Amino acid sequence: MSETRPEVIRPVTIALTGTHSTGKTTWLERLATELRRDRIEVATVADLGLQAQQIGLPILYRHTWASTLWIVTRGISNEIEAWTNADVVLIDRSVPDALAYYEAALEYRGEPADPHRIEHLEDLVANHCFNYDLTLRTVLDPLLPLGVSKPRDTDIEFRALADRHVEKVLNRLDIDHDALPADGHQRALIETVAFIKGRLSDADQNSSEAELPMIRDGHPSAHE
Repeated sequence: MSETRPEVIRPVTIALTGTHSTGKTTWLERLATELRRDRIEVATVADLGLQAQQIGLPILYRHTWASTLWIVTRGISNEIEAWTNADVVLIDRSVPDALAYYEAALEYRGEPADPHRIEHLEDLVANHCFNYDLTLRTVLDPLLPLGVSKPRDTDIEFRALADRHVEKVLNRLDIDHDALPADGHQRALIETVAFIKGRLSDADQNSSEAELPMIRDGHPSAHE
């Protein structure tokens, strides 16, 4: 009989959510740099928008149920893959965003939502978000311009609509999260680094305690 492989242990996972051009990617790059200075292994799960577009799936205000399902399921797969080779996983656009953008796109186009399809997506998103140790939602500052580093929709109205729907989805699915305002990035960076180091320290302590020999009648004995 072949030996059973151990379960993959999920690392500390930080998820960012929010509308486009709110500084998610830049903030995560700063966070990764801070962690790597302390020799912490970091894996980043990238935004899937460009990849979806490259294979012909509609995004932004053109979002469909199929493109949303692809982004959610591919995002979950990419996150699990990242679990295998890092102490910390940073997610640039976590799975609630895909559902929020789909609902924003439907409202933008004036189309009704299919409740069964929405329920299916909600189940996938809500059940997976339990794997996030900390979720941060960037808050739109309408005075900030749209970024040019990625393919973007130039419609300011849709960006604001997506921002509102991200907050709605998180609240509706009862996904615990903290707001990340545009003027609070430095403070959030310091607090998140401290949070991650605390979680890693707790994990190391628990691991050490699990390796200690059991004491029976005053004598150490091996684990069964």
